[in-house]
Amino acid sequence: MEYNTTRENLILPEYGRNLQMMANHLLTIQDREKRNEAANDLVSIMVNMNPSVREAKDYKQKMWDYLAQLCDYKLDVDFPFPITKVAELPAPEKLDYNMNEIRFRHYGYTVERMISAAVQLPDNESKDTLIHMIANTMKRNYVMWNQKSVTDEIIINDLMRLSKGRLNLSSETKLANVNMPTNGLQNQKKGNFKRQNNQGKKNKNKNNNQKHQK
Repeated sequence: MEYNTTRENLILPEYGRNLQMMANHLLTIQDREKRNEAANDLVSIMVNMNPSVREAKDYKQKMWDYLAQLCDYKLDVDFPFPITKVAELPAPEKLDYNMNEIRFRHYGYTVERMISAAVQLPDNESKDTLIHMIANTMKRNYVMWNQKSVTDEIIINDLMRLSKGRLNLSSETKLANVNMPTNGLQNQKKGNFKRQNNQGKKNKNKNNNQKHQK
């Protein structure tokens, strides 16, 4: 048995080994006209494998670039576009790593920025509304991150700590209710169990009907 680990590495793994084999086959076609026709067919296959590429204006040129890359730039056909080799592309710019220190990661850096901005605002009704909105956002983020419920008291205390005592809500403040995120896997299992149970009932009823008919 032949394993993929013993085969040559794929140039573009996202298109799979079968497409790589078809690209390799292009290099063996002697007749240029047939080779051109096969190359166009293979580009169409690549587009069908990833229909979303059609959203880009230059997607056809990219597909031909990919085909040339799959053939290790040895393919001799009538390319409809100038081929750009990977080595000719400019190196991507290095992104600076986010070094912001977050005291409470479950609330996120954006919440801390919102708190810093709210601290600078003058005391008025708009500021009170904003503080309440920030607290509701904190509660939602807490539940989503920790996958468990949280009391309003904890959120209010954390808001005061993050703002260094400058943003306070009354202990009697009622924040918005946040539902626990549903577990997709559990829902899927429940759905499968329900379908199996319904199918079992249908089979049972069918067997009973057959007995009565006899």
